[in-house]
Amino acid sequence: IYSNCEQVVVVQYFQGTHSRYLLVSKPHPLLLQRSVAMVDVSKWPLFTLLSAQELASIRQACIFGTSANEAIYITHDDEVYVLGLNCSNCLGTGDSQSTIVPKKLDCLTGKKLVSLSYGSGPHVLLATEEGELYVWGHNGYSQLGNVTTNQGVSPVLVSTNLQNKRVTEVACGSHHSLALTHEGEVFAWGYNNCGQVGSGSTANQPTPRKVSNCLQNKVMVSIACGQTSSMAVADNGEVYGWGYNGNGQLGLGNNGNQLTPCRLIALQGFCVVQIASGYAHSLALTDEGLLYAWGANTYGQLGTGNKSNQLSPVQVMAEKERIVEIAACHSTHTSAAKTQSGQVFMWGQCRGQPIVLPQLTHFTSTDDVFACFATPSVMWRMLSMEHDDFLTVAQSLKKEFDNPETSDLKFSVDGKYIHVHKAVLKIRCEHFRSMFQSHWNEDMKEVIEIDQFSYPVYRSFLEFLYTDSVDLPPEDAIGLLDLATSYCENRLKKLCQHIIKRGITVENAFSLLSAAIRYDAEDLEEFCFKFCVNHLTEVTQTAAFWQIDGNMLKEFISRAGHCGAFKN
Repeated sequence: IYSNCEQVVVVQYFQGTHSRYLLVSKPHPLLLQRSVAMVDVSKWPLFTLLSAQELASIRQACIFGTSANEAIYITHDDEVYVLGLNCSNCLGTGDSQSTIVPKKLDCLTGKKLVSLSYGSGPHVLLATEEGELYVWGHNGYSQLGNVTTNQGVSPVLVSTNLQNKRVTEVACGSHHSLALTHEGEVFAWGYNNCGQVGSGSTANQPTPRKVSNCLQNKVMVSIACGQTSSMAVADNGEVYGWGYNGNGQLGLGNNGNQLTPCRLIALQGFCVVQIASGYAHSLALTDEGLLYAWGANTYGQLGTGNKSNQLSPVQVMAEKERIVEIAACHSTHTSAAKTQSGQVFMWGQCRGQPIVLPQLTHFTSTDDVFACFATPSVMWRMLSMEHDDFLTVAQSLKKEFDNPETSDLKFSVDGKYIHVHKAVLKIRCEHFRSMFQSHWNEDMKEVIEIDQFSYPVYRSFLEFLYTDSVDLPPEDAIGLLDLATSYCENRLKKLCQHIIKRGITVENAFSLLSAAIRYDAEDLEEFCFKFCVNHLTEVTQTAAFWQIDGNMLKEFISRAGHCGAFKN
């Protein structure tokens, strides 16, 4: 996985049976190796409103809002859609109506999105590949940067003081905004009661203003916002902060607000490659994979084992392996981190519960932490995905089943060939592992004849070894159950029983019961027997009932009688 200041190369994409998966990334020029994970967007309830076709069209997406009730997504055709509650016109649809049906923002069609952020109002900032900045939503403090304090009902282009500038990244606090340019300059505007705009005063800033002072002549590469604070990272790994500091979230060793940027001296000697700001706490990741935290700690969001605020950075997870990604969001008190081996930890406010030490999860992505445990369950970054020709091992195996070009063995069933690979069969099945030994005749054959089972049944069995799935009607599943019993494939046997149970009808119930008895499938036998008893009159009128073996019929009648099936 390669990283530079413009993009992260996407290495994997796939779609499951019921869920759409996205490959997520947040680029950083100093982060030489980025851990990337697959994210199931169905964890965010709003996405369940979309059809499978709509989900398949998504390239980028973000869930935001005070209750995580708004969503924006961009399709592979560069069309922008929104849905949700529409608080403060944050959907940009031109009206204040909520919608559970995606609405298209025509004015953004064809714009390639590179960065998106949102505030608490919420207001929305969006930067395009061309470096344009579009804004809409809440504007009570001029956080849209368009001079006025009128609500932004539709996306508008902001150009004041940004002409000939290419915006590459945006960040939002509660009601203030930051923009990072290609040249490494930081611009800020909006609410400034605590100095979060960095202008040297507490007057609100109605248009983008370049943040200078000690940032002058510095090349900044990353920005982040807490609720009322601002952070920036320079290309040499230095960290600067300004704005509200009542909880120590600027990491300066005190709790005094800062009206202009101040360097975090406590991190001198470290090269910071990623910064993340929570509601009132901050996280920093160094190029050596070390994690530092400071600021508010009411919910344990610093991961220090207590709830005491920290005015200066303290190292967290020092005993763990190298950290490769950190996550926090200005609207939550939740923190997350991912290690080099892919382990994901979470701490802070998690579903209302304070977790004061990093807790190992079963997630594969920090995004899942925010989907399942943050309050609100917003996205801490925009999710992005690209189609890719890369296939997983499972996908490759599935693709190669019955492929004559790569196979080294054929099975002949009912005069039809099934092309397979000896190595796969030996790995996946004990029967074949024994068969392909030197003392078995089959080990030397290029074609193996099969006459005990039908073509559909044997093909399904071999395909199961490549895919872990079975797709057969109940009647054929009986034959596969026979095969699974013969080959001692217990998992396949369970799958066959499941298929048969789902497909049982009055017409085939007695045939299925006979098969269950014949193949010693006790659970299936009990299921079929109860079905036959519950539908006794109809079942006894089917051809299958009168075609069974006499002894089996007697056994069924006797057993049904004991169950009271013939009582008036």
